[in-house]
Amino acid sequence: MTHSERRALIDRDCGMSLAHQCRALGISRRSAYDKPCPASQEDLSLMRQIDALHTEDPTHGARRIRATLAHEGVRVGRGRVARLMKLMGIRALSPKPATSVPAKGHRVYPYLLRGMDITRPNQVWCADITYIPMRGGFMYLVAVMDWASRFVLSWRLSNCMASRFCLDALGEALRGRPAPGIFNTDQGSQFTADAFTGAVEASGARVSMDGVGRWRDNVVIERFWRSLKQEAVYLHDLTDGIVAQQVVGDWITRYNYRRPHSALGYDTPAMSYEGTAWLGLKAA
Repeated sequence: MTHSERRALIDRDCGMSLAHQCRALGISRRSAYDKPCPASQEDLSLMRQIDALHTEDPTHGARRIRATLAHEGVRVGRGRVARLMKLMGIRALSPKPATSVPAKGHRVYPYLLRGMDITRPNQVWCADITYIPMRGGFMYLVAVMDWASRFVLSWRLSNCMASRFCLDALGEALRGRPAPGIFNTDQGSQFTADAFTGAVEASGARVSMDGVGRWRDNVVIERFWRSLKQEAVYLHDLTDGIVAQQVVGDWITRYNYRRPHSALGYDTPAMSYEGTAWLGLKAA
């Protein structure tokens, strides 16, 4: 059972202390207090529309998204769109100042992939966070991917943008595998935090970070998000975190082991990364 699934089993009305439940489930008390970021139903509906437009064309910022919404009959100010985009953790992937803000006082690493031929597994890994809309709220999804093979090494859902779920995904990706030569992320605070960069460097990998506003610097995982949302997230009624966990997990399993990829000569990511075909295995 995943951490998110164990956390969902917390029952504050069962008569058992929260500390005892956390010990029994093997999770920290802090994670049990995590609450989804509050948002009204009107904001949630608008956020879903913004997410769909951003997924369709990630170069659009708040001004263009507001204009597109206006053409569709949705009256909303640019400031509100920008505020919701910040809450969602999304930004325009275009040559302009990014809204993904590094952790204050922490080092920003150079981009190491420019001009590099990435041709073999474990040469470069990448990670990113995206917004997952649900019926009554939303969650954040982080994924760690092998760049050359497009194989998803690990992923985690969280109801807040704290760095812990990114560290958990990194730890799972490294478990039983050789560290990559380079680990690339954007400049978000979850990835520039000392705990995360320290864990990457401790594994033996070099840290690389996207240039400000350069959408192509992490284009492989950006394309993965688009496929995930258009082929799974938007096609299901994600009523809660457990349903979201199941839908996302099932789709990533199929993506890794059953979905031919044109960039891989129509091999699956698992065939390219592990040299294995579909054998009924679970994705990482």
